[in-house]
Amino acid sequence: MVSRVRTVAFQGVEAVPVDVQVMVAPGKAGMHIVGLPDKAVAESRERVQAALHASGLSMPAKKVTVNLAPADLPKEGSHYDLPIALGLMAALGAVPGDALAGYVVLGELSLDGTIAPVAGALPAAIGANAEGKGLICPSACGPEAAWAGADIDILAPRSLVAIANHFRGTQVLTRPEAKVHVPADNLPDLADIKGQETARRALEVAAAGGHNLLMVGPPGSGKSMLAQRLPSILPPLSPKELLEVSMVASIAGELAGGKLTDRRPFRAPHHSASMAAMVGGGLRVRPGEVSLAHHGVLFLDELPEFSPVALDSLRQPIETGECVIARANTRVTYPARLQLVAAMNPCRCGMAGEPGYRCARGERCRSEYQGRISGPLMDRIDLRVEVPAVSAADLIRPAKSEPSAAVAQRVAAARAIQRRRFEEIGAVVATNAHCPTALVEEIARLDAAGEALLRDASEKLGFSARAYHRVLKVARTLADLDQSEDVRRIHLAEAISYRIVGERLAQAA
Repeated sequence: MVSRVRTVAFQGVEAVPVDVQVMVAPGKAGMHIVGLPDKAVAESRERVQAALHASGLSMPAKKVTVNLAPADLPKEGSHYDLPIALGLMAALGAVPGDALAGYVVLGELSLDGTIAPVAGALPAAIGANAEGKGLICPSACGPEAAWAGADIDILAPRSLVAIANHFRGTQVLTRPEAKVHVPADNLPDLADIKGQETARRALEVAAAGGHNLLMVGPPGSGKSMLAQRLPSILPPLSPKELLEVSMVASIAGELAGGKLTDRRPFRAPHHSASMAAMVGGGLRVRPGEVSLAHHGVLFLDELPEFSPVALDSLRQPIETGECVIARANTRVTYPARLQLVAAMNPCRCGMAGEPGYRCARGERCRSEYQGRISGPLMDRIDLRVEVPAVSAADLIRPAKSEPSAAVAQRVAAARAIQRRRFEEIGAVVATNAHCPTALVEEIARLDAAGEALLRDASEKLGFSARAYHRVLKVARTLADLDQSEDVRRIHLAEAISYRIVGERLAQAA
């Protein structure tokens, strides 16, 4: 007799159905797992046997064969422990096999029979709901899985004994409740920033339109402080965005306690991060920083200190909004609709261009340091601003700057305008920065004076086609901040001014 239990294999954020087939037959006693299992799945044999023994069940003195179908799909991870154990329990008559037919099962077993949390409960629950099945998952993953829908039947037991008691009817499990992580309200506030009015303005524009931003300035000028305060002015995630972000975090195992939050991700990797850490990869093809920053912010401090390979690997995700990881035996796609914010010093010594300071290496120090950033990556950054050193007069000034709450209101109003505009024209984007190129000239129509200004700027600064359209996108965002239906010459002039710093950097590169 063969018992069957449904589980899943993860390919990106997609849960692929897998049938766990367990057969107990005469032969030499032992358990054999087939179906392209990796090391973690192969070790399930020992964990399952120990967990069954701790739960009061003994392995039969027969040959036990476990097949993970389809057999040509690689199986990775420890979440196959629980479906294998339940399949074996069904074959032994400890749980009814027909009851398990309506569930997708995943979970890792401890040696004492308790069920440990695993990554991917939310995508598994969504996949199970699409098949019209319920889900059996670890107790710690129950609140996360409950977000898949109110109609899905979810069992979140703490141990194998709890599952057996539930199906016997002696101790019925209740459905877990979806939980929300309430983040602290004490986010860094823009009121702490003194001076830097130009950088504050650029930060507001970046938040309003989802534009990429680069800040260049000497050490201690406040670049990192400004970037850390960007989350305080960003709007919360929409329900659709919340689900997408949470699915990536679930696959990465970064949902604390199974609780979801509507706060946008803010990822700030160290400059020693490798290319695999940035875009994803590894033995199990995990999501990288660009995917974990989906619908949020990826902040790269000390930008030229990152390896050129890691930086250039960002070019495709920034442009397409997804990260495709190809291996010899698999191809995985993760979403990566991110907003890039970066900070850097003007040169190695950090003080190039500052009044009263002369670099010993001269212009070579600046050009070599800035040349570490490739021109194609620089071309994808919409806003480039210089952040000079803060003067003593600004530091001594007692009055605080405008708080984040006031800026956030303007950002939210601008994003609402963009959302309505794209809904009316049927575009599946939410911000100007991600507007398709074919629609840019339609949503940012220029008058004769504006066309002349953009033509002159393109010729003098040598704009690429991408830079030309990105200037239009920034100008459209500036008009939205002003609640203006038309893109006027003043909006276009400010948008062009944000490219001037970058063109100098591109020449250095």
